[in-house]
Amino acid sequence: MRPGDPHDPLLRQVLPVADERNRPPGYVLDPVGDLAARQAPGLLHKYHGRALLVVTGACAIHCRYCFRRHFPYSEAAGPSTWDAALEAISGDSSIEEAILSGGDPLVLPDHVLAGLVERLDAIGHLRRLRVHTRLPVVIPQRVTEELIGWLRGTRLTSVVVVHVNHPQEVDAPTAAAFRKLAAAGLPLLNQAVLLAGINDHVQTLAELSCRLIEAGVLPYYLHQLDRVAGAAHFEVPPARGRRLIAELRRTLPGYLVPRYVRELPGAAAKVLLA
Repeated sequence: MRPGDPHDPLLRQVLPVADERNRPPGYVLDPVGDLAARQAPGLLHKYHGRALLVVTGACAIHCRYCFRRHFPYSEAAGPSTWDAALEAISGDSSIEEAILSGGDPLVLPDHVLAGLVERLDAIGHLRRLRVHTRLPVVIPQRVTEELIGWLRGTRLTSVVVVHVNHPQEVDAPTAAAFRKLAAAGLPLLNQAVLLAGINDHVQTLAELSCRLIEAGVLPYYLHQLDRVAGAAHFEVPPARGRRLIAELRRTLPGYLVPRYVRELPGAAAKVLLA
């Protein structure tokens, strides 16, 4: 496929199109109930035992289907808001896992993130640190020894969750970045979103799983599209998604078949679709 081809599945994830102006019923600004889950500026607490820190509103890439594309980052992200969020985590002994998200936390400098993790490490009831990022896909060079240093240098068990939707995204530099993290002993999980015209074919999803595992990443979740305003053209009907998962189960070993889920506001956990 020619570079810049508008039919390239990678470009279709990030280029704005006129379809984004369509606002069918049910597509809203906050499709997963983030605003109702705010416990402090920059802190979301949806699920038992886990709390999510929106550490920045910046990303290296603007995915057009992003469920936080309308999130009020100016009110909730950045080091100036961390004190209140960390105080809230410290005061709730039921929280065992801190999740760094955004935006993308890895757009911040390593010394800033290392300082944040040091403060999380000091909260005695925390056991795990999870980092959600797309940077190793977009800028593989972001995976440095300094990054691995603060991920490994905490008593917390660190888990890295990456976001890859299409096998073409796992090129040689990205695979090398994943393997570098895996070689450091860091568990790597992938979350993908089922997207019309991009990865809604069994061959594409199967190849994605194979390329991920070869790079040290376990397929984890395949998300049904969150119904965020401006992204309706990406939706795949859940019935088709279930058929795709059934075909994957006939094609791949079980550990390569992601869990097909959707997030519903107020639910106690992700809702399993297949």
